Amino acid sequence: MTGDAAPHPNPAESELVVYGTGWCPDVHRSRALLDGAGIPYHYVNLEEDSAATTLVRRLQKGERRIPTLLWPDGSFLVEPTDDELRTHLARGDMEPHGD
Repeated sequence: MTGDAAPHPNPAESELVVYGTGWCPDVHRSRALLDGAGIPYHYVNLEEDSAATTLVRRLQKGERRIPTLLWPDGSFLVEPTDDELRTHLARGDMEPHGD
């Protein structure tokens, strides 16, 4: 599932936000892909943040599927495959961070 023009939780935030839980293998997989590509992101554990859970449910029209990835431009992906995530990253608006 993809979406556009979602309200970003912090308009000043310039990083990708990954919403998930610690127990979800899909969250681990997406985070590993981002880490491997050197893409900076902010991780939010939905089990510890009720406001974030509310945002995710609003984006998904009542659902709470994870991972949900929200870009600074308001676009988002829900439960992306690795290929879907790579395609979204290929848009070029997220630069790898330097170490």
